[in-house]
Amino acid sequence: MSRHKTLNNKKGKLIVISAPSGAGKSSLIKAIINNNNNIELSISATTRKPREGENNAKDYFFISDEEFNALKSKDDFVECALVHNYQYGTLRSYINKRIDKGINIILDIDVQGFEQIQEASIDNTSIFIIPPSIEELKKRLNIRGLDSQDVIETRLENARHELKYANSFDFRVLNDEFDDALKSLVSIIFDGSSKDIDTEKSTKILQELLS
Repeated sequence: MSRHKTLNNKKGKLIVISAPSGAGKSSLIKAIINNNNNIELSISATTRKPREGENNAKDYFFISDEEFNALKSKDDFVECALVHNYQYGTLRSYINKRIDKGINIILDIDVQGFEQIQEASIDNTSIFIIPPSIEELKKRLNIRGLDSQDVIETRLENARHELKYANSFDFRVLNDEFDDALKSLVSIIFDGSSKDIDTEKSTKILQELLS
């Protein structure tokens, strides 16, 4: 059963958004937060050191491995993962405090994190961003210029794996045209509605991506 709800009550809601690398998820999330009130991107805890320009409690909660493991043993994370030898997690206390204040929280996580949240039966609205094609995904990753060709190929392989989880999400949004995708996301998040989603087109594209 879908757990999505409208955001027309006093409490905020948890919005889970996942997508393959290069699908445009970060740009869409940034546009939603910049153009709408009362919605924020969740801040994760991590055991890695701050990079230049990063601030504690703004970019991440920077903690030690010992602190992270202690929190994990008490089930204080709604989801957590080991990435490139560093631990990352979403603190349950942080999410609950923001939601109790009526703030809607976007959680930008991968499909493994999404599965953890589903298994824990945490109330959320889940959205998967679909790229128009693997070729377009590769083009976007190349334009970004952040990764070597080997890394890009790994990301594309991971994308094929992640796309298999798309149908487990409440909503699937095709990011073919940015403005259309943004309109669909806003409709889902603030109205709990899929009226602005071209379901037939997104389903067809997903089938092609999975074939």
